[in-house]
Amino acid sequence: MDDDSPEARWAERTEVALFAASLVFMATYATIVLATDLPPSWRDLCHLVLLVLWLLFAADYVVHWRLSGQHWWRFVLTHGVSTVSVVLPLLRPLRMVPLYEVLQKKRGEPRLSLYARVISYAGLSTLLLGFAGSLAVYQQERGAPGATMRTFGDAVWWACSTLSTVGYGDITPVTPLGRTIASGMMAGGLALLGAVTGSFSSWLLQSFTRDDERPPGR
Repeated sequence: MDDDSPEARWAERTEVALFAASLVFMATYATIVLATDLPPSWRDLCHLVLLVLWLLFAADYVVHWRLSGQHWWRFVLTHGVSTVSVVLPLLRPLRMVPLYEVLQKKRGEPRLSLYARVISYAGLSTLLLGFAGSLAVYQQERGAPGATMRTFGDAVWWACSTLSTVGYGDITPVTPLGRTIASGMMAGGLALLGAVTGSFSSWLLQSFTRDDERPPGR
C-alpha cells in the first residue's frame, strides 16, 4: 500500500480508533460470556454494542476496498487478515501491524529492531488469540454433554496448551464449533511459534556472526 494513497491516508486517520474499538469489542464479548448473572437489559445493551462495532468494522473494510481500486476478489486475497477480522471480529485486535505502521509514521524511525518487532508482535498476538479463543470455546463448551471444560480457567489452560503445541489432552472440546475454533487456534499457534523461534534464531546467528567478524583482541 502506497504511503500517499487514499487507502493509506484513511488507515492513518482511523487505525488507532478502530484498534481501541476492537478492544472494546473483546471486552464486551468477555462480559457476555463470563458475567452469567448479567441483567437482561445489560445483556441486550452488550449485544447492541457488538452489533454497532461490527458494522463499524465492516464499513471500514468496504472503505478500504473502494479506496484500493482493486476488484473485490483481489482485495479479499491480498487483505487476508482484514477479511478474517471482519468475519470474526473477535480477532480484529490481531491487526497490530497496520497499527504499528501508523504509529511509526507519526513518530519517525522505529525504535525496535526487526527481530524485536516480530517477537513482540507474535507475543502480543498469542496473548490476544489465546484470550479470544478461550472465550469462544468456553461459550460453546459450557454445559455441553460430556464437556471437560467446565470453567473459564479450564478454557485458559486448554488455550495455553494448544497454542504452545503441547496439547496435554486432559481438556478437549467436544462440540463441533468448539473443535473448529480449536483447529484455527492450532494453526495460529504453529504460525506464531514459528515466527518467534525463527526470529530468535536469526537474531542469534546475526549476533554470533558479528562476534566472529571482530578482529582478535577486541
